[in-house]
Amino acid sequence: MAIVRVPEQGRTLKTKEAITEYLASINIEYQTWTPAHPTSPTAPAEEVLQTYKKEIDELKARGGYVTADVINVTKDTPGLDAMLAKFSREHWHDEDEVRFILAGHGVFHIHPRDGGAVTAIEVESGDLIRVPRGTWHWFDLCTDRQIRAIRLFQDAAGWTPLYTDSAVETKFEPVCFSTTYLA
Repeated sequence: MAIVRVPEQGRTLKTKEAITEYLASINIEYQTWTPAHPTSPTAPAEEVLQTYKKEIDELKARGGYVTADVINVTKDTPGLDAMLAKFSREHWHDEDEVRFILAGHGVFHIHPRDGGAVTAIEVESGDLIRVPRGTWHWFDLCTDRQIRAIRLFQDAAGWTPLYTDSAVETKFEPVCFSTTYLA
């Protein structure tokens, strides 16, 4: 389950109820999914999409998503640092960013445009997050440098990050919070 931190307020949220309520207050949707038929961590993308078909179809109908895929990033992914550099700067998209985490860990930092406190959300297997279009945010992998996720898109061509050039991300450490990743 996710861990949410609001560094400027010294807050850490670890219960599903507290996380869901707080994230909803900043317009971020959070859910956890349990598959009806679990798949192996190395299952082919088609099998994963079929396993979560019911949940994916519900999200598609509710959010206008037209396609779903599975992304698998590991420390051995060619060009990983260049790929991560695109997402570790504050940016926004003209469509929602929807991720259901199958394996690995990452941290989404959300920067509310109304001047609210930056919120860090560490996601792991079983977490679904929807970052609405126009939301200022950035993303970092945890030290395991692995994430496997189902992605949903409203435009079959995907989205392009649009950078804010605020450099706010330089004020926050790309650190994961679970005890597995703390030094």
